[in-house]
Amino acid sequence: MLLCSGIWSSPRSQCHTATTKRMTIKRVLHWQPNVGTSVNSQILNEVSQCVESINGVKEGRWKATLTFYKPMLRDQSLASEFPRDFLGIMVPECPNKYFFVIRTQRIVLEADSTIQTIMEKLQSYKMRVALNFEGFQYQLGDFQLRVGKVVPTHSENLRGIVMEVEYLPISSIEKSRQIMEEFLEIWQEALSKRTLPGHFMPMEPNFIEYGLSDHYSSQHTAVQYATVMAQLIASVQSVQSMRN
Repeated sequence: MLLCSGIWSSPRSQCHTATTKRMTIKRVLHWQPNVGTSVNSQILNEVSQCVESINGVKEGRWKATLTFYKPMLRDQSLASEFPRDFLGIMVPECPNKYFFVIRTQRIVLEADSTIQTIMEKLQSYKMRVALNFEGFQYQLGDFQLRVGKVVPTHSENLRGIVMEVEYLPISSIEKSRQIMEEFLEIWQEALSKRTLPGHFMPMEPNFIEYGLSDHYSSQHTAVQYATVMAQLIASVQSVQSMRN
């Protein structure tokens, strides 16, 4: 457990955009249930207990929000000209920023958080559905883990489980790759002892396709949440097709 026992502590996360350089890198993972199973609150509790069993210190709550938008069209024949997967994302380290992701066109944009009010007043796009990613944050040496549920706003209907793994001392994706992979192996091994019906699925989008550099920023985080959301939707659709 050498990776988790560092005594040096890094500064708390702040908004790290392309123009605000700082040291940190994240991986966002989602829970992939075994075939024939689904996510539930017991799995979430077990995962949280597992973090604490490897000396994770609970620091408080965290929350990110992802919103699906649809265009407000007077002429519905134009619908095909607008992206169907237009997402807005707010991450906790950037309360004054808002991120847009269009996965099909590999676009990520950063805006001031007031853009949401502007969009509402212009009546250009309206919210189709919004989901909260919320749970607890834990400190493990130079790592921070955030484990949370995926639920629609104004609902407790569990749609998924996610985990953020943040490594604080390094901001280069390539330089941090080995230590991040080693930590994830330790984590997966600890979690496997609980024989849960599923596992966390590590996924790393091709950030270069979005025009993002090796230096990690909150835009990278937004792209990861959009990718995780696509996988969660695919998992739900797969379960539904099997039932039908």
